[in-house]
Amino acid sequence: MTTVGRSSDFSFLYRLLAGALLSLSALISSHLIGVPELVFAENKPDAPATSAIKKGVLLVAHPSLTDPNFQQTVVLVCEHGAEGTLGIIINRPTAIPLSEALSNVSVLKGTSYVLFAGGPVQPDGIIMLFRVADAPDQLRKILERVYLGLNREILERVITDPQPTETFRAYAGYAGWAPGQVEFEMAMGSWAVIPADPSSIFDKAPETLWAEMVEAIQAPRVIRLE
Repeated sequence: MTTVGRSSDFSFLYRLLAGALLSLSALISSHLIGVPELVFAENKPDAPATSAIKKGVLLVAHPSLTDPNFQQTVVLVCEHGAEGTLGIIINRPTAIPLSEALSNVSVLKGTSYVLFAGGPVQPDGIIMLFRVADAPDQLRKILERVYLGLNREILERVITDPQPTETFRAYAGYAGWAPGQVEFEMAMGSWAVIPADPSSIFDKAPETLWAEMVEAIQAPRVIRLE
């Protein structure tokens, strides 16, 4: 069974996200989003990967995984190393309009963006994934053109004057695992690991994403002999 991290177990996650993961109440009551000290303070070098799990892959829950926190989920791994693993569930949209969750961000008024449930850790906080060609150093690069963090300037530009394919999604909370925990769960058959791509995160319907990925993983492989 997947164990949900608590602050005492995942202090490194709080250090990593210090300022980047803001409480919704703080966002609603202020315009602090995008201030440098409220985003990633540094872009640390990637920790050495010890398995197929690494930053920029997707964890796809096995159909037998019944933990309600992760049942039928697809998780984008955003950090993985000696101190543990951080991920964002990408296929759980909520019914909450983002314009209501972030009512002080005026450019969101009248838009159709919704808040996603990103995971069971700090569910009263918010973090964003952006698909942009270039991003400031305060955002954490996850994939080519995919960045994690908070930046008001980028957010407003993507909403009001996006370049082709540019977009974003906002997530309440995140998922966290202690060192070695994801590897153990994989050994138990709870997760499959597949490469991530921007389209899976931003373009494919989140409601059907998990089922499509499970079907693709379980599909017979054809070996061609040249």
